[in-house]
Amino acid sequence: MNILIVGLGSMGKRRARLLKGIDPSVQLWGVDNTEFRRAEAAGLGITAYSSIKEACEDQQFDAALVCTAPLTHHIIIRQLLNAGLPVFTELNLVSDGYQELIELAKEKNLPLFLSSTMLYRRETQYIRQQVAPLAGKVNYIYHIGQYLPDWHPWENYRNFFVGNRRTGGVREIFGIELPWLLDAFGPVKSWHVEKDKISDLEIDYEDSVFVSLRHENGAKGILAVDVVSPKAVRNFEAFGEGVHLFWEGNPKALYRYDADKKDKVPVDTYASFEHDPRYSDNIVENAYVDELTNFLGVLRGTEQPRYSFEKDLEAIRLMDAIEEA
Repeated sequence: MNILIVGLGSMGKRRARLLKGIDPSVQLWGVDNTEFRRAEAAGLGITAYSSIKEACEDQQFDAALVCTAPLTHHIIIRQLLNAGLPVFTELNLVSDGYQELIELAKEKNLPLFLSSTMLYRRETQYIRQQVAPLAGKVNYIYHIGQYLPDWHPWENYRNFFVGNRRTGGVREIFGIELPWLLDAFGPVKSWHVEKDKISDLEIDYEDSVFVSLRHENGAKGILAVDVVSPKAVRNFEAFGEGVHLFWEGNPKALYRYDADKKDKVPVDTYASFEHDPRYSDNIVENAYVDELTNFLGVLRGTEQPRYSFEKDLEAIRLMDAIEEA
């Protein structure tokens, strides 16, 4: 299988490494408009081009991955679909071109696969299984925070997409977390928002947002999202009659309350897990592997994607409402 990776930054290189680990027979090519990233790719054994047009004129591809900044996605995806390629794309964060892309993919009968890595975390799958029988009679409190300058330690936060208001760091956190929360607790019918800028970060959006959510099934949630926490955190707690769950964001820190023991007991969702030491300990590689494996299954016609542009519209509309509140 020949796969083209458009965008050879941190995510493009990660996807390339994981794809080769999943299936060493996969052949990879790349596209990036910066010379130094093309040179980096060559050092990894990936032939890189300066444009999609140049790549497609030189090689035949079975699929493409879009790993560029979110605001460029819709333009690149359209070009790839028109070239007859199935597409895997990282989070879009905005709905630019969504209806056109959905219709174009259907017209050409091509898979349009949207990343939502948290849906592949076994911890979030366990939480969903545990709260589903409660039929909405459950509450949750969730704090997700990270200091923006630590987001990509190798580059200044002002120099990549989190510095842009439309795709800022707070919005990306919502874009990462809302899909699995909506999957676990259902659609949202009402919300209340409080937000501020409490740091000296050079950004033109609020860096600390509190949201209370009422889901259609009756479940209630409180989200605290920020890009000012000195230590990266993902602290989740869900509680209702018969269930009390605690998660600190990594596979070693998922717990349930055992009423008989009157204590928290660990839940082991991974026999083993991989972690890239450049990232916070709440980032594990297994979910990325599972997601790419799902995409390869979709290409082979043996699996269905867990997420879609249609589902993402619901999350993006909620993000827009939170920003406009």
